[in-house]
Amino acid sequence: MGHKLKQLAGYYRPYRGLFFADLFFAILGAAVTLAIPLIVRYITSHVIILPGGEALRRILWLGALMVGLVAVEFFCNFFIAYFGHMMGAKIEHDMRNEIFGHYQKLSFSFYDNQKVGQLLSRITSDLFDISELLHHGPEDVVISLMKFVGSFIILFAINPILTLITFAFIPLIGGYAFVLNKKMKVAYKRNRARIADINGQIEDSLSGIRAVKSFGNEEIEMKKFRRGNERFVDSKRTSYWYMGWYNSGLGALTTLVTIVVLVAGAGLITAERMAVTDLVTFLLYINNFTDPVKKLISFTEQFQNGYAGYERFLEILAVEPDIADAPDAVSLDSARGEVQFDNVSFRYEERQETVLSHIDLHVNAGDYIAIVGSSGGGKTTLCSLIPRFYDVDGGRILLDGMDIRKIKLKDLRRQIGIVQQDVYLFAENIMENIRYGRPDASDEEVIAAAKLANAHEFIKQLPEGYLTDIGQRGVKLSGGQKQRISIARVFLKNPPVLIFDEATSALDNESEKIVQQSMEDLAKGRTTFVIAHRLSTIRNAKRILVLTSKGIEEEGTHEELLAKNGVYAKLYRGR
Repeated sequence: MGHKLKQLAGYYRPYRGLFFADLFFAILGAAVTLAIPLIVRYITSHVIILPGGEALRRILWLGALMVGLVAVEFFCNFFIAYFGHMMGAKIEHDMRNEIFGHYQKLSFSFYDNQKVGQLLSRITSDLFDISELLHHGPEDVVISLMKFVGSFIILFAINPILTLITFAFIPLIGGYAFVLNKKMKVAYKRNRARIADINGQIEDSLSGIRAVKSFGNEEIEMKKFRRGNERFVDSKRTSYWYMGWYNSGLGALTTLVTIVVLVAGAGLITAERMAVTDLVTFLLYINNFTDPVKKLISFTEQFQNGYAGYERFLEILAVEPDIADAPDAVSLDSARGEVQFDNVSFRYEERQETVLSHIDLHVNAGDYIAIVGSSGGGKTTLCSLIPRFYDVDGGRILLDGMDIRKIKLKDLRRQIGIVQQDVYLFAENIMENIRYGRPDASDEEVIAAAKLANAHEFIKQLPEGYLTDIGQRGVKLSGGQKQRISIARVFLKNPPVLIFDEATSALDNESEKIVQQSMEDLAKGRTTFVIAHRLSTIRNAKRILVLTSKGIEEEGTHEELLAKNGVYAKLYRGR
């Protein structure tokens, strides 16, 4: 734990000046709070007994001093509230950059076992808890201890008996606050779980709104939502119950301290063991030792939340990217496109079955290879190994005779263009979605790529042309239009190696013909791997591979494979 706390404290390093300034003004503000009751005591015990004119002058001067101290306290509190929070926000910003940058390095195998919502919470609610701890934690502890110890010393110097009577309530206040705080924490944790359930329900329902409406199941979704919503209200009821006890109990205990101080003080005054002015001072200091108790107890909860968030943050940072540049990796500016699989074997996880076993395949630069086979045969996996989305378990893959693990990852992936069945378009306009293929491309180059992908005509007819907003995941476009934008991206990238992963399987016949033409135009002169769902689309391929659990079981042209009357023939006739 000590090492982790040292790591956590390291995030203050770029903001050392701001951190120490925050602590300085926290201490100064606490000192002002302690000083004002002492000035009041001085006025009531010494100044008011002076001759009229002298007393008035002294009171006015001390009044001006207290106004000045209030101004200092105002500035201190403003500095803590604004600059202190800004420091917390900057640290949160740095940590968010760090974890998001780490997310970008992690491979597909990590994301295969994660939920996006949970990863999102690591960079939102967890980091907020950490930044609140880093901002409020030190200043709350410093202010609380200074007020608590300072008020005890001052009051003990004035009247030890009344001080001990007053501070006897601290264990009671502390114990009450601790127990109720613990119960509230459990209730609030349940609230967060309930709201997460509701958010998940909303996301699921709205993401699938087309399915909901197509089945006419709006009322079912409403019932599911109402159930979750009612559970949330029930959990809120519990937390507000404890909150009511917490706030009213601490308020009552603070008032009880005031009553006890008044009664005990009055008794001491009647016994001539205490001055009235000292009793007034005691009453002014009551909040100075009850508030710190509440703050320190709140800090324990804040620390638990923040530290738990930091441990979750470290868990992610501790995940090493299993696919990264080798120490001796070299750059590759431009590849010819020759690809070779040399005795390649692969499985997704250690306990799972092998997906690919001892695959040998040589593809010359510019060759057009179609890969077919039954579902689950490893077609997509085979192609996912080329850009190193996963690393081989055995054997090696060569690009232009060089092991791809010896090529810098960024350079390797720059040589490969991928068009998938499930096209991902960002919530931007069409121009920016195509430009994603090469972010430094000019508008003219983007338009040229769209023309090559047979997308220019339909884009021109949209309300704002290339600047048309296409909605979340391109929901405003048809499947064929999305595919052509995806192909335009790859045209813009201009890679020597292409992978078409069942790119037309979800399209209607008319859209398929247009996209197929775009794909053929893109494939000219490039090494191309086509994973085919509809065998009719690859009949003209010069080389078709039939991939099964046994490996590459058949190879040849469409006519040659039909003549063999083997696996390909069965697949073809079955469709």
